Amino acid sequence: MTTNIPLLQIDRLKTYYPIKKGVLSRTVGHVRAVDDVSLTIYEGETVGLVGESGCGKSTIGRSIVRLEDPFEGRILFQNEDITHISQRALKPIRTRLQIIFQDPFSSLNPRQRINDILAEPFIAHRLVDRHRVQGEVDRLLDLVGLPRAYKMRYPHEFSGGQRQRIGIARAISFQPKLVVCDEPVSALDVSIQAQILNLLADLQKELKLTYLFIAHGIGAVQYISTRVAVMYLGKIVEIGYKEELFKRPKHPYTHILLNAYPTPDPTLRSNKRLIIQGDVPSPANPPAGCRFHTRCPYVQELCQHEEPPLTPGAHAVACHFPIN
Repeated sequence: MTTNIPLLQIDRLKTYYPIKKGVLSRTVGHVRAVDDVSLTIYEGETVGLVGESGCGKSTIGRSIVRLEDPFEGRILFQNEDITHISQRALKPIRTRLQIIFQDPFSSLNPRQRINDILAEPFIAHRLVDRHRVQGEVDRLLDLVGLPRAYKMRYPHEFSGGQRQRIGIARAISFQPKLVVCDEPVSALDVSIQAQILNLLADLQKELKLTYLFIAHGIGAVQYISTRVAVMYLGKIVEIGYKEELFKRPKHPYTHILLNAYPTPDPTLRSNKRLIIQGDVPSPANPPAGCRFHTRCPYVQELCQHEEPPLTPGAHAVACHFPIN
C-alpha cells in the first residue's frame, strides 16, 4: 500500500561523465547523462522511469545505489543524505537499498554455485547466525519460485528467466525498503517477462517493497507502476499517475512514445498521431532551451531559447505548450 511517507528524495541530481582528450587526458567537456533531475518516491509505490535508450534512466538508478558518483545534487534515503558518504558508511544502508540488473548472467559470479551466491549477503552482513543461513537460502528460492535442489547448480545451467529470479532473490535477501529494477525484463522473452512482472508484484505485496522500475517498454511500465516519469536527454519531461498520464499525456514526447507502442485497448489509443523527426542530440552538447525542440512537431520560438520548468502538481510536465 502506498503511503505519504517519502522514502527516497532526489534533489537536482546531476551525474556527468568527463570527456578526456590529449596525451595528458585533460577534461574537455562532460556527457550530461543526468542533468538536474528531482524525484520523490513514497513507501509502497512503484515509480516507472521510461524513455529512449541513452536518456539517462539507468544512470539515475545506478546513482541512487551509489554505483555512480553524482556530480551535483542530493540523494536522501529515509531522510539520510547518502550523496557523498563513504563506501564504509554505505555498507549498512545497502541492506535497505538494492538493485536488480538488466543482465542477470553478468551480475552473477559464474564460478559460484547459487547456494554460495545467495548465502554470501547473510554472511557478509551478518544478517543471521551461520547455522540459519541454509534455511534462509531455501526460503529465498521458495519466494522466487525455484526448486531448492537447484541451489547446487552454477549460473550457466539456468535459463535467462531463472537467472533473473536468482538476481531478484539476492536483492530481497537483505529485506530492503527500496529496490531499483534496472530494465529487469528487457532481455527476456515476452512470456517470461509476464512471469517476472507478476513475481515482482507478488513480492511487493508480501514483503512491502518499494520499486523504482526502469524500462524502455511502455507495456511493462504500465502494468507494474503506480506513477510514471518520462525522461528525455537527461531530464524528466513529464510525471504523473499512470492512469492520467497514459490517457491524457501532456508532453509531445510522451504522446509520441505512447503512439509508437501498439496496444489492444482502444481507449488508450490517441486520436492525434505525432511523428518524431531527426535524431536524439548528443548529451555532451544538448540544445539550448527545451531539449526536445529539435524534434518537436509543436516547436515555437520560445522553445528554442527558454528551458521549460517542470510544473508542480500530481501531473507535472516540462513544456511551454503542453497538449490539452
